[in-house]
Amino acid sequence: MHEHCPVCGQKTELETGFWYGTGYVSYALSVALSAFNLAWYWIFFGISWKDNSILYWLLINAAIVLIAMPYLMRLSRVLYLSFFVHYDPHETHHVSVGDHNLPG
Repeated sequence: MHEHCPVCGQKTELETGFWYGTGYVSYALSVALSAFNLAWYWIFFGISWKDNSILYWLLINAAIVLIAMPYLMRLSRVLYLSFFVHYDPHETHHVSVGDHNLPG
């Protein structure tokens, strides 16, 4: 990950250990994805202990969450950073990628 944003120059690690909080955000996103997977699986296939369909859901859910994990981690970083740094799309100051006099 870049030390500073190549577009605006914002420092990406605001303090030491800043990104540890993304674990909580990623966990919440994973739980939400699992709940969504449970809902659609229950609607289309039904859930029962008698025919082991809950075990099939667990396997399908684990595969979907594992495949989605890189996207969930990236999304969790973006969401966590947006809690602390507010983006102004109308800001006119842009820093070029090659500029080494970055703020922060």
